[in-house]
Amino acid sequence: MATTRTQTTGKTDTLAAPARTTPAPGDSYVQSFARGLEVIRSFSARSPRQTLTEVAGRTGLTRAGARRILLTLQTLGYVESDGKLFRLTPRILDLGFAYLSSLPIWNLAEPVMEDLVEQIKESCSAAVLDGTDIVYVLRVPTHKIMSISLGVGSRLPAYCTALGRMLLSALPPDQMMQVLQASDRLARTRYTVTDVNELVARIEQVRKQGWSLVNQELEEGLVSMAAPITDRAGQTVAALNISGQANRTSAKVMQEKMLPQLLAAAQAISGRLSLQRN
Repeated sequence: MATTRTQTTGKTDTLAAPARTTPAPGDSYVQSFARGLEVIRSFSARSPRQTLTEVAGRTGLTRAGARRILLTLQTLGYVESDGKLFRLTPRILDLGFAYLSSLPIWNLAEPVMEDLVEQIKESCSAAVLDGTDIVYVLRVPTHKIMSISLGVGSRLPAYCTALGRMLLSALPPDQMMQVLQASDRLARTRYTVTDVNELVARIEQVRKQGWSLVNQELEEGLVSMAAPITDRAGQTVAALNISGQANRTSAKVMQEKMLPQLLAAAQAISGRLSLQRN
């Protein structure tokens, strides 16, 4: 995965689930399915190929349990193996694209984002909040401005990103506080704000002004601004941002020269979304 208005007041319970707990097996919770998802999530850029033992260790499953799930995923075409190492197949993308294709906002947003990038010559992204992270759902890059490689599905912490603070500002105060307290709040640069009270104050300012700016808190040299995207009910469903290099475009210049275009783009996407039928 803010608003189109100059002030974000919409709230939505779908933005974040602060702390995930594991329910007990029952009529409303299928443990084997949950374990299958854990196996899928155990694969990453750091561990694209895993042995059975590694999968079991990362998921907390027994070797027998992990083997049954891996063989099931292999039968369904989501996993392949050379006899020792397992890895995900491109078919796993179907699961993510089902989310993207199920919501009209992403098709509506992409051309607006492309126009914005053409105007300002900086990268543009859209994201939603998931727990303590933001998840990128669309990205239109220009130059590579981050050491982190970002794409659809990439996750970053919400507390130190413009997108994250924009999305957090749309949550009820108690839910926002739960997210902040559950976050790791590491000092990623010398500018990163990690104190909960200071973060609350900054997010409250975002709520009042209707946009967010984060200056080199996620990564040295990276400046980002975010604006909210709302649905027809005025609820925040996503956030839109632009990012640039501080040595090329300072935070002050970005705010003065690019904020109007960013807000206009977010408003355009929100306007298109409001015209869609449920």
